[in-house]
Amino acid sequence: MDFKYLNTFKTIVEEGSFIKAAAKLNYTQSTITFQMGQMEQELSTKLFEKIGRRMVLTKAGKQLLPYVDDVLTSINRMRYFENDLAECQGDLHIGIAETQLCYKMPSILKEFHQQAPSARLFLRSMNCYDIRDELINGTLDIGVFYEDVGGYGSNLITQPMGIFPVILVASPETKEIYPDFITPDQQIPVSFIINEPNCIFRQIFERYICEKSILLDHTIELWSIPTIKNLVKSTVGISFLPRFSVQEELDSGELVEIPTDLSGAQISAVCGYHKNKWISPLMQAFIDLCITK
Repeated sequence: MDFKYLNTFKTIVEEGSFIKAAAKLNYTQSTITFQMGQMEQELSTKLFEKIGRRMVLTKAGKQLLPYVDDVLTSINRMRYFENDLAECQGDLHIGIAETQLCYKMPSILKEFHQQAPSARLFLRSMNCYDIRDELINGTLDIGVFYEDVGGYGSNLITQPMGIFPVILVASPETKEIYPDFITPDQQIPVSFIINEPNCIFRQIFERYICEKSILLDHTIELWSIPTIKNLVKSTVGISFLPRFSVQEELDSGELVEIPTDLSGAQISAVCGYHKNKWISPLMQAFIDLCITK
């Protein structure tokens, strides 16, 4: 069997359709169809069935997938020997939580580039739940995320990168008007500016105000942490963020902390990968930097 067929098979599973797989692999759709036809003929079984617009695995296809993963991993190992392991060449697909990417990773990425200038990094700023899921299904090589998401059991191996306090912040003007986020049963007419609902620190704060029966005006959802901070500095609302992401503004006085009963709230950052993932020299170099910097 041609090894290219195995890569095509895995790409169809990841992309969800022959058309998307063809676009990713730079093949025509007829080439994809032919390759899968050849695989099915050689294995004497049907691997895909169409449900709606998606191509999903048959029972036989699901049973085949772990074997395909093993073969592709072995091929990947061979490529490193061919390319000289000492040079740390190759690609890494990495998902990183937004706050980590903005404030903790730049120095790590700079040093990694110096150590492995021939490597190609494919970085994605992602929600921690999505990072967890894509590590489990094999789409990502490495994830830098907050382990508070849970739900991965023994599927992932994680290395600690630090424990970070999370605080409620506002402009000095906003704090002067709304200083009390401790007294329960309040209605506070101020906006909460934060990431999407699956944001870990958003979930912590929303549980807190729910338990306190504190009602805020409304929530403004943004992806960019720098944009969130700029709006908070401009007295548009408040936010609940890791201290390290607002330390510069706290030091300059542009932002101030508002006391809450969450004074001990913390989140734990980790560098993780799938337990069955072969740790290439390139991966190991990146992981080592994450846990030592």
